[in-house]
Amino acid sequence: MTDEIDPKENGSELSRRNFLKASGIGLSLPLVVGHRVVRAAGADVKVYGPGKVPIQLSINGKPQTVQVEPRVTLLDALRNDLDLTGAKRVCDRATCGACTMIVNGKPVYSCTVLAIEAQGKQITTVEGLLTGETLHPVQQAFIDNDAQQCGFCTPGFVVACKAFLDKNPNPTPEQIQKGLGGNLCRCGTYMGIRGAVAQAAQKGGRRNG
Repeated sequence: MTDEIDPKENGSELSRRNFLKASGIGLSLPLVVGHRVVRAAGADVKVYGPGKVPIQLSINGKPQTVQVEPRVTLLDALRNDLDLTGAKRVCDRATCGACTMIVNGKPVYSCTVLAIEAQGKQITTVEGLLTGETLHPVQQAFIDNDAQQCGFCTPGFVVACKAFLDKNPNPTPEQIQKGLGGNLCRCGTYMGIRGAVAQAAQKGGRRNG
């Protein structure tokens, strides 16, 4: 069976294929060039995209402007557009914690946060824990306790430990184990990580905010 319609039979030179192409363009056009403001629940809602839009993020105490599509995650925006590659993409589904950042004082999986949603919030990454050339107490404790092996999960763990100690400056061993349950280490260096948290707690793991 051919896709072409015989123009002699219906007096038209429009084929089935061309008709479908035209219909597809017509259906998609409002999504691309439609109104930027829509009414939802009785209020005007600004619609972004689908192309890149400028957004401003506050990262490690500094404003950063970047152009991203609204669908881009905070993790991808920092890694691909701002060259902040400490947070790692591993599971990309909020289960491993390798992409952990601190947003407004709370640890988050940055692979599940849209960059556009992080505007106006304070974002801290592992790069922001350094003070000049001086390591954060948590970072130093990871070295002292040999709390890493392949190192791929380490940045997320360090940030998660920092956030945990901000809320629990004097944790018990049981609290440490429970508090870090959202991060996974496939090399199994959990004993070293727990030791690092305990050491950082003694040396003031809340430094740098």
